[in-house]
Amino acid sequence: MSHPVIHAEIRSTDPDATRRFFADLFGWTVASEGGFPGYTFIDTGSEDGPAVAISPLQGSEDEVLFFVAVEDVAATLKKAVELGGTITQPAQEVPGVSFGVFTDAQGHRVGVASNG
Repeated sequence: MSHPVIHAEIRSTDPDATRRFFADLFGWTVASEGGFPGYTFIDTGSEDGPAVAISPLQGSEDEVLFFVAVEDVAATLKKAVELGGTITQPAQEVPGVSFGVFTDAQGHRVGVASNG
C-alpha cells in the first residue's frame, strides 16, 4: 500500500474566525459539516487534493496537521512508538474512518487514518 497524504486539518481555538480568515484569503468555503460540532470540511477548489477540514482544538494548542493513509491505525501508532515517537491522540473511530495522531522523536505531530 502506498501512503499518500489524504487529509489536512487546521485545529483552532476559534474555528469560526479561522474559517472566515481562509475564506477571505483564499475563497475557501464550507463544503459540509463533519462528525462533531464545529468540525467542517472545506472546499478548497481542488478535486484531486487531500480533504481539508477546520475544527475546534483536539489538544492543547492550535495546529495544522496532515494525515497519512495506512491500513491499520493502531499498528501504525504502535510502530511509531517503537521508533521513538509518542501517541498524541489514540486510535479512535468516527463514521467511516479510524484515525490517530503521533508525535515523532523531533516533536512533529502527524495523523494516520484508515477508511473503516
